[in-house]
Amino acid sequence: MKKEHFLFEYQVYDAQSDLNVDSCGLFASAMGALKNSYSPYSNYPVAAAVLLDNGEVITGSNQENAAYPSGMCAERVAVFAAKSQYPKAKIEQLAIVVASLDRGVVAPCGACRQVLIEYELLQEDTFLLILGSPKGKIYTFSGLRGLLPFYFGPDKLKK
Repeated sequence: MKKEHFLFEYQVYDAQSDLNVDSCGLFASAMGALKNSYSPYSNYPVAAAVLLDNGEVITGSNQENAAYPSGMCAERVAVFAAKSQYPKAKIEQLAIVVASLDRGVVAPCGACRQVLIEYELLQEDTFLLILGSPKGKIYTFSGLRGLLPFYFGPDKLKK
């Protein structure tokens, strides 16, 4: 038997104002998109904003449905919209904001982690992920593989 370990590094900021200019603006865009959340079932409003390498910022918010699995998470709404509008543009940053502090730091669900990793693989480059809430600490890191180290990628499929 051989033991191995996985190291995951991230940065923690006390406030939005501590972020660099681009990240601060993107975080503000995500906060602005919270008002578009349709979350009557979970009461868990989440919004996201994507910064593309062409300078475009695309936002999204979670959209629920009474047929619960039919909804969509904020980060997938934003990323899918960004890539459908600008398919050749690379994602530079993604900010995800949750409205409420009482449930801890927001983090992408497993399905979203898989989708985000796929886009990193597609663009052959990592992007900065920013997680937080309007009044809480903000977490940043680069490289989604840290969130899902044993991800399922296209290399696992037969060609």
